[in-house]
Amino acid sequence: MSTALLRDPSACEAYARDVSGLRAVPAAVARPETPDEVVALMRQAAADRQCVTAAGAQTSTTGASVAERGWLLSTRAMARIIDIDATRRVARVEPGVLIGDLQRACAPFGLFFAPDPTSEEESTVGGAIACNASGPRTLRYGATRSHVRALTAVLADGSRFTARRSAVEKNTVGYQMAHDPVDWFVGSEGTLGVVVEAELALLPSPPRVLGLGVPFPDEHSALAFIVAARETPAVAPRCLEYFDRESFAIARAAMDDAHWAPSAGAMVYTEDAGEDEPPLDDWLALAEQLGASAGDVRAFDGEQALREARRLRHALPTAMHERTAPYLPLGGRRMSTDWAVPYRLAAAALDQARRVNDAHQLEPVVYGHVGNGHPHQNFIAKNPDEVRRIEGAIAETLRDIIAMGGTVAAEHGIGKIKSKWLGLQVGPQQLAMMRALKREFDPEHRLAPGNIL
Repeated sequence: MSTALLRDPSACEAYARDVSGLRAVPAAVARPETPDEVVALMRQAAADRQCVTAAGAQTSTTGASVAERGWLLSTRAMARIIDIDATRRVARVEPGVLIGDLQRACAPFGLFFAPDPTSEEESTVGGAIACNASGPRTLRYGATRSHVRALTAVLADGSRFTARRSAVEKNTVGYQMAHDPVDWFVGSEGTLGVVVEAELALLPSPPRVLGLGVPFPDEHSALAFIVAARETPAVAPRCLEYFDRESFAIARAAMDDAHWAPSAGAMVYTEDAGEDEPPLDDWLALAEQLGASAGDVRAFDGEQALREARRLRHALPTAMHERTAPYLPLGGRRMSTDWAVPYRLAAAALDQARRVNDAHQLEPVVYGHVGNGHPHQNFIAKNPDEVRRIEGAIAETLRDIIAMGGTVAAEHGIGKIKSKWLGLQVGPQQLAMMRALKREFDPEHRLAPGNIL
């Protein structure tokens, strides 16, 4: 029976890590295949006073999908695409569906799911909802939250809770936070309930997408180009992805293309998608105006070429994981920041972060969604002492980020790793409201212990 608990040490060990590098062996593992089995499991956990941490593909970078106490509930077997309604442009899915599989299922209908975590072939819908995942296309379409129309979750006591967004355009009933209960669960990282079904909004696929890789001589020019691209009416980027010198070198190696602008100090990848022909001439003019050489710009036109461009971006976290792997047994891990600032302040924020890193003798690899003011600084800690040193540098940087009106976590959630920094951004009243909601849904604090609060 799928609700049977696996207690064999080797089975539990297989679920002991997520992408964050944190390790915690669960007391038992459950692999339900239906919502009814999740209900039965949660009732059993309530009777046994056991903690339950839900996990999908365990691609969390924050430790949210490892179970430090109690059972781990894997949703991977709940991977049905229940229905795609092309007329209403919605998909009903179970939490274990991979984002990539959902995209392929929607394509024949001329539709797509706008949120695009870089690791779409490993990321599940449930995980995307749990941390309100985003990705490159968030620049135009927003993060996961705005694309979740309804969901059903199983609560700590085994009861079901269904929420659906209202279709009304005006609403003055009570406090705004109570208007859309869907939003309580999007980004809650499994702390309020286990999502077992979701209805997702879909968008029409654009008739043509043009990708451009634009190398620049230095970081300053690349970051100025990103700001200009957001503010120039002639172009309409749906993503603006930044690569520093080292991350661009990693991307070139992944494409086996060592001759592409080898002396570049940075690169920006963008996509333009619309009803009309993408304005290539306007893009090239803007790039040259900010210091790029037109001869170095690479165009990615057509589905196959765009897949290659996605591989270019995906090569970065893959390379960082490979570089980190030898240090995991020694207590080291990959450490990646998730802060963001208003996009016009991204250059100043990176300058300040580098001053902090230089003081700590750290050289991170930097890449990410700088079109949203959201770079990722990637560090490799070789042992626990280096973990502490890097955490100290990150904490210093985050204080500066908050002073700039930024956030400590833009897309990967808080999980267990960032909970120590939540108080830098969230005030006492906000924390009290979050704890009140947690008590309402999980009064015994048995769901995803250690995540967020």
